[in-house]
Amino acid sequence: MRSAKLPVSGKTIMLLCIASFLAGSIFTSRIWTQPNSEMNTDLMISTMSNHEKIRTISRECDHKRKLAESNSRDIMGEIMKTHQAVQSLNKSVSTLELELEIAMTRQRVSKSARGNGASNHSIPNKAFIVIGINTAFSSRKRRDSLRETWMPNGDKLSKLEKEKGIVVRFVIGHSAIPGGVLERAIDREDAQYKDFLRLDHIEGYHELSTKTRLYFSKVVTIWDADFYVKVDDDVHLNLGMLAGTLAKYKSKPRVYIGCMKSGPVLSQKGLKYHEPEYWKFGEEGNKYFRHATGQIYAISRDLATYISINSGILHRYANEDVSLGSWLIGLEVEHVNERSMCCGTPPDCEWKAKGGNLCVASFDWSCSGVCKSVERMKDVHHSCGEGDEAVWTVAYAL
Repeated sequence: MRSAKLPVSGKTIMLLCIASFLAGSIFTSRIWTQPNSEMNTDLMISTMSNHEKIRTISRECDHKRKLAESNSRDIMGEIMKTHQAVQSLNKSVSTLELELEIAMTRQRVSKSARGNGASNHSIPNKAFIVIGINTAFSSRKRRDSLRETWMPNGDKLSKLEKEKGIVVRFVIGHSAIPGGVLERAIDREDAQYKDFLRLDHIEGYHELSTKTRLYFSKVVTIWDADFYVKVDDDVHLNLGMLAGTLAKYKSKPRVYIGCMKSGPVLSQKGLKYHEPEYWKFGEEGNKYFRHATGQIYAISRDLATYISINSGILHRYANEDVSLGSWLIGLEVEHVNERSMCCGTPPDCEWKAKGGNLCVASFDWSCSGVCKSVERMKDVHHSCGEGDEAVWTVAYAL
């Protein structure tokens, strides 16, 4: 048979084959190099078994969840940093407001003193501790018992203020008869010892809360101290131990230090510590909130400033220590329960002294002070005192 003539040459067929191969290669390459990772994942998943598909999808979900959690943590971290910065700023503003208020108060007092012809205080304005000893017109012998034991007097008192920044004053108001015999006796005593701080109020047992409020209000305008202490005139005090104890809390802006207690609220009339407003503390038989016992306690500068600024609206309960506790209970205050500030008299404080644990303060709970303090203060000082040189060796920065 005669062979038929091919309509297309072999060369043409070869070129068509090569072109088809190149087109297929390009098409395949474009599919596998898609920039969309989700398309790649879908294509891979479509070629996998069911188990492999589940594992792959699970890994993708875990990856996305971890990314979301990481972003969430980063956002929460930034929010917390911002919140902390705002809190710090608020505290700084509050501190500045307090300092501004007390500066204005000092300025008003200074102007008033100049207007009345009063001389400037010879006491350094900057101090570490101001100690106010609550006393009464009838307590001359108690005051003398302290001057003869733990309280420096004369040149030693001035030296203690200048070199150690420790100010000690007997705190007293006025009698019901201005210029009377009681007033004149205090004037003579002050002229001799120069260790009194006079308050503008009438002395009386039921005025102790007012006296405390006025004391803190006045001392912050005279001395810029780290701490302000109130102590009764029948309590034995070791000044060096007090300074060393308070020095540990110098970095605390709002600290309230003393022997914290929570005694019963006495509703029965005629009792020594009767509280007329007992109903404010709940049902009969309830206890007070925690507060420092009134024989001795210390507060930092910010708290004394707060009392000074708000003295006109601070409520006064029958018991002075309860009043102070109520003024501070609603504030951001660190309460320090310092048991060395309420040791018993010998043998209690004596045993502790022999064991190397000197007490800050000693008194008898049964008497709310040293029982028969005039007769016994020297014995207590001999047994439990730290020595006259102890206060000069305590290290702290003014």
